[in-house]
Amino acid sequence: MVSDFAPTMLPDAAALWRSAIADLSPDASPCRHLVLARWAPIREAAIDFCDRLGPEAHALGWTAPELFAVHPEHGTLRVDYCGVLMVTGDRAQAVEPGRLVFARGSAYRTRPGQVWGVPVWEFAARGHASA
Repeated sequence: MVSDFAPTMLPDAAALWRSAIADLSPDASPCRHLVLARWAPIREAAIDFCDRLGPEAHALGWTAPELFAVHPEHGTLRVDYCGVLMVTGDRAQAVEPGRLVFARGSAYRTRPGQVWGVPVWEFAARGHASA
């Protein structure tokens, strides 16, 4: 019965996100149009986010696509499909229900008509790095 499960038995979303990002090589961009010089800081900032703010973000309802998505065919080339952490490589300072706060501004969770892509680790698993 589902009610018999203790909350500690549920998967830790932030740990899963971190593991998925950490499994992506820092030496090979998962997206063709994302140069390594930009991928490395994006990856580092995403891991840092998961470590420091991931549990809070998950508790506030943030999802993997809202944070880590890229366009399912074109990767980061279509920024309008990208999650908040897949754009700049800046480290988040705080998480709120509707936005992430960065040192130089904020990124908002939803925009009218927003369509999210797939998490970057799913994109990479499909072999789109050279597409």
